[in-house]
Amino acid sequence: MVATQQSDDWSDKKVFTTGEAAKVCKVSQQTIIRCFDSGRLNGFRVPGSRFRRIPREELIRFMRENDIPLETIGSDRKRVLVVDDEPEILSLMRDVLETDGRFEVATASTGYDAGLETERFKPNLIVLDYMLPDINGNIVCRRVRENGSLEDCKVLCVSGVVESDEVERLRQAGADDFLKKPFDLRELVARIERLLELPVSS
Repeated sequence: MVATQQSDDWSDKKVFTTGEAAKVCKVSQQTIIRCFDSGRLNGFRVPGSRFRRIPREELIRFMRENDIPLETIGSDRKRVLVVDDEPEILSLMRDVLETDGRFEVATASTGYDAGLETERFKPNLIVLDYMLPDINGNIVCRRVRENGSLEDCKVLCVSGVVESDEVERLRQAGADDFLKKPFDLRELVARIERLLELPVSS
């Protein structure tokens, strides 16, 4: 009960003391102070005192960079990794999902980068382009499914050139759904909502 209350408190908090940041990150207060003083963790000092304060957005950035789970800060947004080799598509999907407000978004443009981001970001869902420059989507799907820490991660494959038999191979490799390009961005969000069991947006 205490842990739940603490998580609720953190979810509403906009600015953290070094002691609070230490509890959220599960490190010592001295570690947070050292990171603050060295510039690794940005914030401000209370005027007329030595007290340090850390804005929520900066603490989240620091936690991501150091692979500290965000659950302790009360972030209930779903993590979505978008993988596509077309920069304009990456930018468009990122804008739509971040504007929605329910998602944290990371991007990758190759299968190799997707693997690195998957390990770092631990996505709840991957929007995966089937035709990547270095690897096909079914191989990425298979690698995700072989990773025990990603057993709950959903994979939504997208492509404009995949035949029905290739779609079936994608599903066998571990894809949860398939969306053919070009698609309406509202349909993309609807598929993500369904896969993550989110309430349908109005």
